Amino acid sequence: MSARGEVFLAALGADAERLHPEILAQLRAPVAVERAEGVFAVAGSPFGRLGALARPVVGPRMLVTRHARDVPFTLITRPGRSATGRATLDTIREFRFPGATQFITDRLTESTVPGLVRNVLGIRGRVELIEACSVTDRGALRMRTRRVALRLRGRRFALRGILGISVDLEDGWDEVHGRRTIDMRARNPLFGTVLEYRGWYRHLDEAEPPTP
Repeated sequence: MSARGEVFLAALGADAERLHPEILAQLRAPVAVERAEGVFAVAGSPFGRLGALARPVVGPRMLVTRHARDVPFTLITRPGRSATGRATLDTIREFRFPGATQFITDRLTESTVPGLVRNVLGIRGRVELIEACSVTDRGALRMRTRRVALRLRGRRFALRGILGISVDLEDGWDEVHGRRTIDMRARNPLFGTVLEYRGWYRHLDEAEPPTP
């Protein structure tokens, strides 16, 4: 059984001690599979169903084609190890939009470079982000994109300039309500915000992930 946030702890190193005590305690807790529930004040893609046009390229469970407010969501996380022994974290995000439930999946893997993690998105893992982990002045975990690549037919294509995506995510702690907060925005230089979600969540008892 691995620590819930071992991939983040490995990336942050000694800087992890600057995290809010509640967040640090949760990241250090040993779990097998875990479920969290929350509500996004706003979530989705402003492009709506137009986003489906990219699905043949990036594959399933990487995009959402709705945009709404007050969206209930579920996180299923499974920490583990790669074949080379590096810490990993598999996540399923379930967005319960009005009239449709949609999913985004990813796998985070500890990098050999301190401060960085590798994030592979979607079931087919065609989009790869290299993200820098840091701690904000308020003790939140922050992740910001350093590089983006598309993997197709065994080749890796770096996405730069107008083809690039910058992701900025902040995972913090709400002292008043005693719960985690999440704020993520993915932007493209040409089209602006392509995906966003912000809200709160709480960890629940250990649970098995839903059947895909």
